Amino acid sequence: MITQTLHTAVETVMRQVNAQAIVPRYQTLSAAEIVEKAADDMVTIADRESEAMLTEQLAALLPEADVVGEEAVYADASVMERLKDRLCWIVDPLDGTNNFASGKPPFGMLVALADKGEILGGWILDCLTGRFCKTNLGGGAFIDGQRIGAQVTGEAPPVAAISTLFADPERRTAMMEHVAPHYRLVDIPRCAAEQYPRLVLGVNDLSVFERTLPWDHAAGALFLNEAGGRCSRPDGSQYRVDEYEKRGLIAAASPALWDVFAQRLAAI
Repeated sequence: MITQTLHTAVETVMRQVNAQAIVPRYQTLSAAEIVEKAADDMVTIADRESEAMLTEQLAALLPEADVVGEEAVYADASVMERLKDRLCWIVDPLDGTNNFASGKPPFGMLVALADKGEILGGWILDCLTGRFCKTNLGGGAFIDGQRIGAQVTGEAPPVAAISTLFADPERRTAMMEHVAPHYRLVDIPRCAAEQYPRLVLGVNDLSVFERTLPWDHAAGALFLNEAGGRCSRPDGSQYRVDEYEKRGLIAAASPALWDVFAQRLAAI
């Protein structure tokens, strides 16, 4: 399904859309071009324009695949149902919108391809640096064309970026009291397009997420797993994009780090 030709085509589309719709608007947005969809959840003209362009161009690459984009789902929640029974592109046209709208990095572009819930491929573009991550199921993980294996930081305690933004207060408190003290906590980047590469590049050892929407995690979860790390549900089950109502996801630079964190999380 995912050939080198398709990898190259997806990268070309993503870089072109970034150059045309995102980079020119960085630090140039007017107030009218930023809209608050919900509390602390922004969308900009760059999000909307880039998603429209990605939708059109990715559909042209694989006419048999539907497209599920973050902004399309915001407009019509039923679009998510496509993930359950067909081949779909999954698009986050501008991940880290709050950072972008504030005129600061990181932010990126995420694209994945899934069939009936199973993730087949993933692509992650850092919009400012141009760093490009790609992967396909069973095919390994690559950054800027070079195959890469996930690296741990080697620090003691391990380095963790724990996102509790979408956890209920009781769970947040329990996590911070009983799990967090075993790790050196660092700020979350509020950008999955940055968080997953950090886990592969030896910057962070662990991340935990409560909300697990497909456009945020499909590409990164496969990328980390193919690099030899581990990303799965806290109960050890595979992350699937058609189970978008489930909560909780642990991502670690190694299976051993994942196991220890999961045990601690299960005990709270």
